[in-house]
Parts: sequence; C-alpha cells; structure tokens
Amino acid sequence: MEWHVPELLAAGLILLIMFVIGWVGLRSKLPDVILFIFAGIAVASLLHDSEILYFAGEIGIVLLFFMLGMEFPIKQLATIAKRVTPAGSLDLFLNFVLSVMICLLFGLDAMAALFIGGILYATSSSITMKMIENTKRTANPESEFLLGVLIFEDLAAPVMVAVLAGLASGQAMTGIDFFWLFLKVILLIISAVLIGRFLFAKLSRFIERNAGSDIFHLLLIGIAFTYSGAAVFFGLSEVLGAFLAGIMLAETKQSHVLEPLVLPIRELTLPLFFLWFGTQIDVQNDVPWPWLLAVLLIWSIAAKIIVGMVGGKMYGLTNRVSFRAGLSFTQRGEFSIIIASLAAAKIMAFSSIFILLSAIIGIVLFLYAPKLTRKIYGNKQKKVSVRGI
Repeated sequence: MEWHVPELLAAGLILLIMFVIGWVGLRSKLPDVILFIFAGIAVASLLHDSEILYFAGEIGIVLLFFMLGMEFPIKQLATIAKRVTPAGSLDLFLNFVLSVMICLLFGLDAMAALFIGGILYATSSSITMKMIENTKRTANPESEFLLGVLIFEDLAAPVMVAVLAGLASGQAMTGIDFFWLFLKVILLIISAVLIGRFLFAKLSRFIERNAGSDIFHLLLIGIAFTYSGAAVFFGLSEVLGAFLAGIMLAETKQSHVLEPLVLPIRELTLPLFFLWFGTQIDVQNDVPWPWLLAVLLIWSIAAKIIVGMVGGKMYGLTNRVSFRAGLSFTQRGEFSIIIASLAAAKIMAFSSIFILLSAIIGIVLFLYAPKLTRKIYGNKQKKVSVRGI
C-alpha cells in the first residue's frame, strides 16, 4: 500500500521546517539563505521536481524585485543606468568573455566553454539583495551601485539564455533573432516608463484613499504578477518584469504606504525559493574537470572584485566603498542554474558544484566585507559626496 501525503500537510511541514531552520539561523547568527539552500540539497530527492515549490519560490523572487523597484523612481533609475553601463560592460567582459577563454585554454570545446562562461557570468540577484536586507546595508553607498550592476546583468542574461538555448537545441540564433530579443527588452522598458509616468504618477490620491482596504494588496500583487508574467511571455526574465512593475508604482510617490502591504507575502514565499534553489544542486556525481573548477572558482571571485573596484570607481565611489562592493557580489545563483539546466550532463555536474561553492563563498565574503575593508583601509572613513546617492 502506497502512502500519499496530502499537499496541504506537505506544505505545512515544509513551512514548519523552514521556521526551525530560520530560528537556528537567528540563534547561531548563520545566514538563513545558506541554511535554506543546504536544506534544499538535503531534500532534493523528494522535492526536485516540485512545481508547487518552484512556483511559490518564484512568487517570492518576483515580490522581492517588485519591492526593490518601488525604491527607484524613473528619473533616478535612468541616472543609475547611465552611470553603471561602463561597470556592467566590464562585468560582461571579465566574467563571460574571459571565462570562456579560460575554458578554451583548458581544452574544452567551444560549446562547453560558452555554457560555462554563461554560468559564471551573472551574480545571484536574489541572494545579494536578500543579504543586503538581512545585514541592513541598504543605505550603504555601494548598494545602489550593486543594484545597478544586477539590473545590467538581468538585461544581458536573458539574451544569453536565449542564445545558449538555441545552441543546445542545435539552432543557432540569427541576426533577426537577436534583433527581436533586444526589441522586446526595449519595448518592455519603454512601456513601463510610459505607464509609470502617464498613469501611475496620477494615482497618488487614489492610493491614499484606498490603501487601507482589505483588498488593496490584490491590486499591487496583480500588477507585479502581470508585468513579470508579460516579461516571461515574451521570453524575458520575470525578475526584470517585476522590477519594472515596481518602478512604475514608484512614480506614485507612495512606496512607504505600498511596501508594508506586500512584505508579509514576500517573507512567506521568498525562503521557499532558496529551498527550491538547493533542490536543483546535484552533489552526488563526481566533479568533472576539477582543476578547471578550482581555477574558475578563484577567477570568478577575483573578476567580481575587480568589477567592484574598477567599476565602482567608474560609478563615482571611493576606493574603500568600491572594494567593499567587490566583495559583496561574488555569489552565483538562479541564472546560472537556468543555463546549467540547458547543458549536457557533464556540464550540469560541474556547474552544480561551482554554484554551491560560489554561493557559500560569496555569502561569507559578503558578511565579512565590512571587516575586511576596515583591515585594508583602516577605520577612518572620509565623508564624500557621490552624485545620485
């Protein structure tokens, strides 16, 4: 006789386990993000293919970036985008182009090198932003720079995923395919700007009158889901769509009223993403190309630190703040998993270990970034004025 666990019972047990894990994290001062990832690895055999878990976690990620978007009105975001492009371009060159070249030097074929380069490229937006919140570093001058680089990556990564998906299926992308992909990104951004400026900017009084109602959160979450879903429909990232939905609502100048309505739902669902993240990491198979793994792991950390230090200076940060920024976004995550899922089994096995080690090392470096910065630059910090911060 087979036992069938009702979905409601399973959901309740998962939430209780997540509470215990979070409580252990609070008591031990270990970051709950990494504990949730390890929990996902432990239960991967049971939840690896759980669509419900994936969808619940996806809701958490969408709401995380939706709320982030609400912090950035369109004018401020345009200023950040202009200033972060040099750092974003450096990030793409170091972490994708040079990583591909390293793989080729180790004798990998071009296809494998491109996939591994894609896996090394993007920082984990979800882990990085969650850590910024957990450590109360949102007001730090480097946080705006980090967010700008993450947005740049979230614009570039969907293009990369589309290209690699085409290569995996044996159908290389044509110039027309590239054109349509870029056009969709541009149209999604322009639509968000127009809706924000000409519709939501006029709804401030409507929000003041209705935000206290029991149903108002349905409107907010509906907007977040609709725009992020539209991004997915057009083959783009739901993270990008959610962030753009947030900046549309930022035009109402009522973010301080809207955020508390979304926060409880985000805090319920976001830990489930990190649990799902862990279920996608396979640590049971032997690691192929161990020397390449060691070299790429060191390079992936060094390259992000260089982006932080050089790109931060381009952005207008001090040496001290730029170094702290470089230590704060070395972890890889969700886009790396998506790209790895498109690759051959050998690359997937390689990528699982890389992503796990990168996430752990990245979180540790993030936590110790302020202390390491003080050791190198001392405790004295000059007051500086940075444009746009």
